[in-house]
Amino acid sequence: MSEFKGIPLVTAKSGEKYQTHQGFTAIRDGIKAAASTAAEPLVVGRKPAWLRAKMPSGTRFDEVRGIVREHRLSTVCEEAKCPNIGECWNVGTATVMLMGAVCTRACRFCSVDTGNPRGWLDPDEPANVARTVELMGLRYVVLTSVNRDDLDDGGAEHFAAAVRAIKTVSPDTAVEALTPDFQGDFSAVHTVVDSGLEVFAQNVETVRRLTHPVRDPRAGYERTLSVLAEAKRHRESVLVKSSLMLGLGETNDEIEECLRDLRSASVDIVTLGQYLRPTPNHLPVERFVSPEEFRALREFALGLGFLECVAGPLVRSSYRAERALERNNAGLE
Repeated sequence: MSEFKGIPLVTAKSGEKYQTHQGFTAIRDGIKAAASTAAEPLVVGRKPAWLRAKMPSGTRFDEVRGIVREHRLSTVCEEAKCPNIGECWNVGTATVMLMGAVCTRACRFCSVDTGNPRGWLDPDEPANVARTVELMGLRYVVLTSVNRDDLDDGGAEHFAAAVRAIKTVSPDTAVEALTPDFQGDFSAVHTVVDSGLEVFAQNVETVRRLTHPVRDPRAGYERTLSVLAEAKRHRESVLVKSSLMLGLGETNDEIEECLRDLRSASVDIVTLGQYLRPTPNHLPVERFVSPEEFRALREFALGLGFLECVAGPLVRSSYRAERALERNNAGLE
């Protein structure tokens, strides 16, 4: 195992167990390797042209990567293998993943490593995140995290500490928090919502029928709706946001039902994107949704009263988040 600045780097193959430098065991890419899927390709047939993103490169990309490494930060851009990492990092934006890169849950769409951190937290992380935001000169930052069911509050206070630290050094920077469900603990939701952020988000991920097996058994469709509704009820001025992936076998009627449920939960902004299989151990893609279908679903969502629906094949929950209220599909139109 090699090292980066004294920290062991993970060299395990996808689906294999490894020992983290904090001393606990995790599974690379979140899902154990299965013999039945080991030889399956990520994509059956050719990937549509609209899903081909440019390889990440460029001076600004290298600068952002250097800042992230220097401050020992995890980003969902890297851990979730986001296809937009080149675009976002080259314009100086990044989604920071708090509380490490090992999740206590194992959703079958997600490539974040899975394990039990047993209460480990980096006490310097809020300050490091704030310093990174300041160095990058960000006007808008998205904070997300792994699920931390091993912590009594699910990491809510750590989330809030990061928001407060950012606001202290960069008071004009808008902060969006894309949080876990905190196991439905509304007091944890209040802790984050009261931290000074502008946007609170929790992703429903998929339609009701597909919640399991897509999401970890500890996650729930109704729980996510209740967390979103509580965030808005607790502080009406905070924008509330959610996201779902398409291409996992859902029907159009189910998508529309999910959008109605999210609007009934007082969600202001919703994003729709194409699910892409991160490794052969994850759920397969059932279909590729066309740009025309995404446009039609966006119009349906706007008709329900959402302030915005950012929709497109390469859209992710944090994609162009700072542009969500431009009313032009975050510049994709």
